[in-house]
Amino acid sequence: MTTYLFRRLLQAIPTIFGVTLISFLIMQAAPGDPVQIMTFSPTFTAADRVRLAHELCLDRSLPEQYLVWLVGDLRGECQMRGIFRGDFGESFSERRPVLDLFMERVPATLELTAVALILGGTIGLFVGVLSAVKRATLFDNIARLFSVLFDALPQFWFGLLLIMFFSVQLGWLPVGGRLPLNKPDITLLDRVRYLAMPSFVLAISWIALMSRFMRAETLEVIRQDYVRTAWAKGLKPSKVYFKHAARNALVPIVTILGPAITSLITGAVVIERIFSWPGMGRLTVDAVSSRDYPIVMGSVIFGALVVILGNLLSDFLLVAVDPRIRLQ
Repeated sequence: MTTYLFRRLLQAIPTIFGVTLISFLIMQAAPGDPVQIMTFSPTFTAADRVRLAHELCLDRSLPEQYLVWLVGDLRGECQMRGIFRGDFGESFSERRPVLDLFMERVPATLELTAVALILGGTIGLFVGVLSAVKRATLFDNIARLFSVLFDALPQFWFGLLLIMFFSVQLGWLPVGGRLPLNKPDITLLDRVRYLAMPSFVLAISWIALMSRFMRAETLEVIRQDYVRTAWAKGLKPSKVYFKHAARNALVPIVTILGPAITSLITGAVVIERIFSWPGMGRLTVDAVSSRDYPIVMGSVIFGALVVILGNLLSDFLLVAVDPRIRLQ
């Protein structure tokens, strides 16, 4: 297992380098000069702009700027120490290190994504299994209809609809915002109220995908001989369906877990904006609007790492669910 993990990590290195190169070139091609953005003040003179460009190594060639961005300036003339050393630069708008901003926003995005992943996976699993068990019934037809609707609904429209109904009309849930985790006087119910709408809106596409896949795989599994053997032993229906059938039906489902995590992370960009959730998505959107290039480039690297880690997680969970699989 350790050898396999090491091999997969080595395979991810070219991907990370490719992402860094593409994001760097895109930011270089974007309109606007970083020095002009940072010195948008009448007190800055032309000499100040030249000095700032030299401090940031922006007066060098593109290959040199790329190497400085990766590993830092080996000459010691620039402030940048390189992203491989944890230095993503300084935000143009916030005037703070980008890494500090990420450390403040990443927990919020992970909290929202984790809740949406668990919520969507749990609902999708139960709905998919029950839909397969009650095939061609009213429950099955309603479940399949809602899976199509959830997959087709625009998340931003659905989120605004829930805000209008549950927050504006009924007043049951807050319009947006997030409660910090380090506040001891906040109850679990308060956290649930703030997480309910954004996590559910983020999870609707995952619920639709999970329920459809689970239904199809369960229909295939319940025809197998070991399920018939479980029935012959006189086991309870709940144990047959959820222990024997659902466990084996989860094997192909695990393969889509990595793309699902990636989809939830990208979907969080819209959700965080709608519900004023202070996460990475909202930070990235604000950075794009203000042309805050260090934050945008750092966000691209963060997204690439999430995709790679999500795919690795899928591989290991596949082995945990199905012991018959042997990694070569």
